[in-house]
Parts: sequence; C-alpha cells; structure tokens
Amino acid sequence: MPPMNHAELAWEFADLFAELDVDQINEILAKNVPLETLDFFTKYAETFASALRIEGDLAGRLPNLLLMGYLLRVLEERLLEGDGSDGGDDGEFDPDA
Repeated sequence: MPPMNHAELAWEFADLFAELDVDQINEILAKNVPLETLDFFTKYAETFASALRIEGDLAGRLPNLLLMGYLLRVLEERLLEGDGSDGGDDGEFDPDA
C-alpha cells in the first residue's frame, strides 16, 4: 500500500477521531498534548474570535479545531520519524505513542 498523502491522512484521522469516546479522547490528549498547549489554544481562540467578532457555537469550537490541527501534525511527524507506526502505515493514530 502506498503511503498516504496529507489529505488522506487528515480524513483517516478525522474518521478515527469521530469514533472515539470521551475517555479515549482525554487519554490521547493527556499523552500527546502538553497542558500549556491546551491553555494556549483556548486563549488564542478566544482572542481570535473576539477580534473577528465570532460568537456562539463557532467561537466555542475554535479551540477544538486548533487542537485537531495540532494532533494531526503530531501524527504526521511521528509517522515521518517512524515513532507512531508499528511498521505498517495504516494511518491510525496510536494513543499509546
């Protein structure tokens, strides 16, 4: 199987992430995202939403969007370095990585 391109990896990641329950998501965050990074995304999203007068549900989802981008980048880096893969490139995010 040829390696995935960035778009394919992003879709696989999104599909996998959508299937996770809250406890699994929390485990992934705890293992892969420093607390300072979570705080940064929250504060940055609030500032960004305020500056652009974004309100409501969209403003509330901005930190999650930033976090998804961060997690996707972490996954890409691990796959490129070979740290996030068990030898097969199945595109699945390993919460134990």
